[in-house]
Amino acid sequence: HLIFSWSRIGIKCGLLFAGRTFPKKGSTVAVHYVGTLTNGKKFDSSRDRGEPFTFKLGAGEVIRGWDEGVAQMSLGQLAKLTCSPDYAYGSRGYPPIIPANSTLIFEVELLKC
Repeated sequence: HLIFSWSRIGIKCGLLFAGRTFPKKGSTVAVHYVGTLTNGKKFDSSRDRGEPFTFKLGAGEVIRGWDEGVAQMSLGQLAKLTCSPDYAYGSRGYPPIIPANSTLIFEVELLKC
C-alpha cells in the first residue's frame, strides 16, 4: 500500500515505507532492488543474489532514474521507481535483457547512505 507518491517527467516514485535520513550527492549508497519490465517479467534482483548493490549517488554509475530517484529516498525507505525509457536505457535498451524503449519498474530499499 502506497503512503504517498511523487513524479517528474520520466520517474514516478511510490513510497512504500518511510525513513528519516537522506543520501547526499557523491555518497556511496547501498540498495536492495528487484527490477521488472512493465509486463511483470523480472530481469534483475540483488535480493536473489543475496548481496546489496552499491553505487556513488549522482556520479552517473547507474541509470538516470536511479540517480534522481534514490536521491529522494530516505534510509530504510522501500519505494517503487517507475523509470521511462529516457531515464533508463532509452532506444538502445540493454540487449538481450532489456528491450529498446522499455519502461522499467524497480522496488528499491535504501540500506546505506
